[in-house]
Order: sequence, then structure tokens, then C-alpha cells
Amino acid sequence: FFFFSSRRRHTRCREVSWARRCVQETGINAEYMGLFFSRKIQRKSMQAAKPRIANVEETEKLLTEMKIPFYTIHHEPVVSVPDMLLKCKSPKGPLTYCKNLFIVNKKGNENILIIALHDTEVDMKYLRHYLKVGSRDLRFADEALLGETLAVKKGAVNPFSLANDKDNKVKLFVDKKLFEAKTVTFHPMQNDALTELATEDFKKFLLNINKTPTVLDFVEIKKEAENKEEGEKEVKKQEKKPKESKKKEEKKGEGLGKLTEEEKHELGIEYKKDENVPMWYQQVLKKSEMIEYCNDISGCYVLRPWSYAIWEKVQASLDANFKLHGVENAYFPMFVTKSALEKEKSHVEGFKAEVAWVTKSGDQDLAEPIAIRPTSETIMYPYYKKWIHSHRDLPLLLNQWTNIVRWEFKDPTPFIRTREFLWQEGHTAHSTCAEADKMVQDMLEEYKKCYEDILAIPVIKGIKSEEEKFPGALYTTSVETILPSNGRGVQAATSHQLGQNFSKMFEIYFENEKGEKDLVWQTSWGFTTRSIGIMVLMHGDDKGVVLPPKVAPIQVVMVPIFYKTEEREKVLAKLAEIESELRSVGVRTKIDDRTLYTPGYKFNHWELKGVPLRIELGMKDYAKSEVRLVKRLNGEKTQIGWANLKKDIPELLEQVQKAMLEKAKKGLNDCIIKATNWEQFMQTINQRKACMTPWCKNNDCETKVKQQSKVESKKFAEADPTILTGSVKTLNIPYVSEPIEQGEKCFACGKPALCRALWGRSYQLHLNY
Repeated sequence: FFFFSSRRRHTRCREVSWARRCVQETGINAEYMGLFFSRKIQRKSMQAAKPRIANVEETEKLLTEMKIPFYTIHHEPVVSVPDMLLKCKSPKGPLTYCKNLFIVNKKGNENILIIALHDTEVDMKYLRHYLKVGSRDLRFADEALLGETLAVKKGAVNPFSLANDKDNKVKLFVDKKLFEAKTVTFHPMQNDALTELATEDFKKFLLNINKTPTVLDFVEIKKEAENKEEGEKEVKKQEKKPKESKKKEEKKGEGLGKLTEEEKHELGIEYKKDENVPMWYQQVLKKSEMIEYCNDISGCYVLRPWSYAIWEKVQASLDANFKLHGVENAYFPMFVTKSALEKEKSHVEGFKAEVAWVTKSGDQDLAEPIAIRPTSETIMYPYYKKWIHSHRDLPLLLNQWTNIVRWEFKDPTPFIRTREFLWQEGHTAHSTCAEADKMVQDMLEEYKKCYEDILAIPVIKGIKSEEEKFPGALYTTSVETILPSNGRGVQAATSHQLGQNFSKMFEIYFENEKGEKDLVWQTSWGFTTRSIGIMVLMHGDDKGVVLPPKVAPIQVVMVPIFYKTEEREKVLAKLAEIESELRSVGVRTKIDDRTLYTPGYKFNHWELKGVPLRIELGMKDYAKSEVRLVKRLNGEKTQIGWANLKKDIPELLEQVQKAMLEKAKKGLNDCIIKATNWEQFMQTINQRKACMTPWCKNNDCETKVKQQSKVESKKFAEADPTILTGSVKTLNIPYVSEPIEQGEKCFACGKPALCRALWGRSYQLHLNY
């Protein structure tokens, strides 16, 4: 009896297997053992069956017991970071969003929870370097392991669930930047809520559950891994002895075209476009070297040379065409006083929430806050008043290429919706309404030509509804498109007839030909870097970006294939000749002569970046005086003789440009479905399509459609999670559509129809962006 009562043995007897062994070895009746262990065994069994916390209420109760203040908001269920950014908002202000990754090793005996800020790049390749494991040793845990270890479901992984890790099986890694934030937010065991708490209180929580985190600086981890890789490559390069290849030339593409696992991870897009557009889009932009995330300021992005070169092509095309209409370029200051900004009330109301203010100069408060331009009407028009006096001063046609800052927004999306973006904004003054109307339509047509002829994106010209028009405008026209990948509408560009509203406010008068004093008629029109995002979303595929030849920084990339030094010199010399010939006819080319990468790596690299054509030249091709040519659009491969390249390549680029537009037109047409009643309308919208309907043009009717579609979509989404939720609105009233038949009714309210309107769910965009 004393043997079982001793503290040391009593502690060991907590394990059932040990207790059974004691019974066998000592012969003591199990009934006596039960007196000592039954309650402990029963308690342990109950603990295994029921986790410490399993839902929002139990999480909040645990935090309350720990005397940790928190704030919980409820929202629609989310399963990914993009969903969270879209649907999880707090009335108290911006949240510090976090992501949680639960990883297990190959043997299944080591579990890791990684917690990081939502925009921190957690690269598995570099994490493996840090943990010193093989390329296939880490994987994401399945739902069964999540439930067994943390009692949480997939999509709701969170650090609160560590309270259920009673056996301390889970290692915790925390992003250094997360601990530097003031507050953090996590799912409280359910993916339809977020709980916010101070970062210091989060540390207190971890202390209370006896969990010590390892703090990781992912930027430093990446640097160390890259340095180590470079060092290893150099060592291998020095140690490697030159060997003659025994492979036949016919097999030049085999082996050389294969990628290592690390190269696949570095280049590959892990998400399919049709399955997860937001994550696919983020990965494509980052891995194709179009953008870099600005971690210090949410909603701001670095445009890397690849994307900025595309913008320069767009800019050059538009600028040349503007000048054909007599438009001149100018530049105005980026600051505007509060009094000037607020001069036109309806205009400022449309931008009020988006205005960023400068309130200090050094340590001193400014006498009056100065706004950073959300648009330039109120900056430019006081000068128009100074410059315009007579009909001889008209028309005044000015454009500026500049940046714009609009601060308040819900969902940052690179190119599509950002705090700062690049654009052109044209502002003109005319003596008559008819002249201003013509200018509006001329610029809208230039935008249509740019999208279709340069970016290979079909658009629909039309007029905005009263509810959707630019604040302060007489009317707004737009070019719209629909993205087949998710059925969302995107406002591609706008052209506004401002009437005499602004000229009245800023007192821009002129003396007409009759000697009478009159107000000028004005227009404004804008085209932005959003066009690049639309292009990527419209043409991209699971391999990456697909660039239209007219905006591709590099139209033809040339990859040499060789085995020996003398072969390399021969192949590169010939490619240099080809490059010279192609450049003489205006083709933008590049020879990828990097020696550290295999041809296979280079193929994937340039496919990811979207280069329209690839030329491959090896010794077999050399012997036949030809090259292999591969189209990025469809992967089609052909052999072309050297003598024909100068003539054939420009023709092929033109063919690719036209093929991309035709493919996009088919996708756009397939996205637009006709509907004549509400039931057809909602059925179409819920299939991720846009809808063309007869409409009464009534503001109250559009407001009702927005409200009712939002409510009904939530109900449909409960049965089918793939359905998009949110309000449906008019995209525009197309200029070209079927005429309204006599007696035709509005699909929503039943009143007489006056037009056909294009409806859809759109990215939540700025009114003039």
C-alpha cells in the first residue's frame, strides 16, 4: 500500500498502462488500484474528450478569467486571408489582421503553429532552411490533426486554440512584426468572428497557458537562406569537374528543362485562377516581379520595373492620342487648402472619407490643414479663372500625369484599389455644352481604343446612372468590363461632363462672341494604373501573367541551350545576330544568357512574367539554321528558319495581340446574360455573371436593388458558399444595346422600362478611379 502511496509512484500511476503493469507484477486486486486511480483516469479521459475551449463564448470566458480585455466582432464565415480582408471590418477602425499556419513534419511527430501579420511573406522554402529540414519534410496539417491537436476546424486556426494543447505538442513561432504591432486579431475558435486584443495582452495569454513562442524575423531568415544557397552553389561550382555530355543532341530539352523542387516553389503559382482568384492574383503579381508589398503602410505598393514599363507603354499611347485632339500636358501642385476643397459641396462629399490631410510642419501645427489631392478639380480651377477671360482663350485643354492619394477604403487590392495610384487626369473648358459633350465622347473613345487595341481588353461604353455618377458632374460616362474568372465588373475608365457647376463655384467666366458674360462648360476624364490589374486578371492563367505584345516590356526572349563552352559561344553569337535583326524592325528582345539557371528554369521564369514569344536555340537547331519558337498564349511550338525571323516575328506578335482580344471578347460575352424579371436576375448574378435588363432609370429602384440583392445573396450563400455576396449595382447604361420594346417593364419594380442597364457585383472602387 505504501508503494502506491509514495509521491513518486503516485505520479507515475497517472498513466493507465503503468497501472495495469503494476497489477500484473504485484498481483494486487485491480479493485484496490481503482481506489487510487479511477478518478484520475476518469478525469484524464474527460479532458481528452472535451477541449478547454471550443467556440467564441468559451474563448471569451477564458480571456475574462485571465483578466484580459478584448473586443469581438462577428462577420460572414471566411476561409482565407483575402476573404478576411474583404469581410472582416470593425466600427472602431482598422484591424491588425493576422494569419495562422499549422504545419506538420513528414513523420507526423512535430507540429508547428506560425502566427504572422497577414502581409508578411512566409516562404516555406526559407522556413525549411531555418528548421534545417528537407524540401518535402513540411506540409500543412489536415483537418483530422487540427481537431485532434487543437480542437479547431480548417479555416479557423488561431493561437487561442493552444489552450487545448495540454500535452504541449505544438511549437509556436511568431512573426517579429506581429509583436511590434499595438493590437492583434484572431478567430476565437470560429471563422465567423474576430477577437481583437492588445499585443501585450496576447503575450500575457501565452504566458498563462505556459506557451513560450519563438520569435522569427522572416526577412532575415530569407536573407540568410539566400546567402547560404549562393555559397553552396559557388562551392559546387568550384568542386564540379568538367564532364563531356554523352547525351544525344536530339534530347537537348530533356533533363535541362526539369526544375528542382526549390525552383518549382520559387517560380510556381500555388493557387489556380479558377479556384481562388484573390490568392492567385497576389501570387502572380509578386512572383512575376510586378509589385512589392509596402509592409510599413497598408494599401501602398512598389511598382517594380516590369509593371512600370507596362504603364509607360500605356502612357505613351494615350499621350500621343490626346495630343491629336489638341490636349497639352501641365502639372499642378498636389496640395489643396481645406477652403478650396470644400467649395463644391456635392463634390467634396463624394471624397470626404478618402481625403488625407497634412496637419503639421515639423513639430508645429499648421494654421489650416492642407489636403493631398484626391482629384484636382479644386486645385486647377482657380487658375482657369485667372487664364480664361474671352472666347479666344477657349477651349483650354489640359492634362496631367500624376499620382493621387485616397486614404479611406475597405479592401486594398494591388492596382485595383490602392491608397496611392498613378493616373492621367484631363480637365478642359469650352464655350458651349455641345463642345464639352464632344470632348467627353472623344476621350471615352480614346480609352476604349487603348483597352482594346493596346491591352487586348474588350470594354462596354455607356453612361452611369444618377446614383453612380461622379460627384458634382452633369453626367458621367464610362468604359466597363467583366472579369470571367469571378464575374465581377470593373470600371475601367471614366469621362465626365461637368456642365457649369464647377465654373459657377470657381467663377470661371468668359466673354462670348456677342460680348456677353458667360460661364464655361467643363469636362474631366481619367485613366489609371488599374488598367494593369485588369489586364492581369483578364489574360493571366495558372502559369502566371500573359502580356499583350503591344505592352510587353520584352516581346521575345531568347534562351540558349548548350553543353560545351564552344557551343555556348556559337549559340550566343547567333542569338546576338537575331536580336540585332529583330530590333531593327522594332521588336523588343532579350537574350537570357544567365549561367546559374537551367533552360527549364528560364522557360518557367519568362512564362510567369508573360513574355509573348520565346525563341530556343540549341546545336540541333543551329545545324538546321532554325530556331524553336513557343507562344506564351497557348504553348504552341513551331520551328522557324533564321532567314524568316525578321518577317515572321512581327506578324506573329500581331496575331497574338488579335487572338488575345478575341479570346477576351468571347469571355466577356459569355459573362453577360439577359434577364427580364427579378428571379432570372438573381439566378444570373449568383452564377457569377453580369446581367442586362430593362430598367426604369429610377434612383429609388436602384437603391432597392442594391439592398435586396445584398440580403438575398447572403441567404443563397448559406446553401452554396461559392456564391458571391454583396450588393448588385448598375455598371453603366450601354450606348449599344437592343432597343426597348413597347410595353416592356422594369425587371425590378414593374414600371415602364426606359433603357437597358448592365448590372453586376463590382470591386468596391473609387467614384472617379
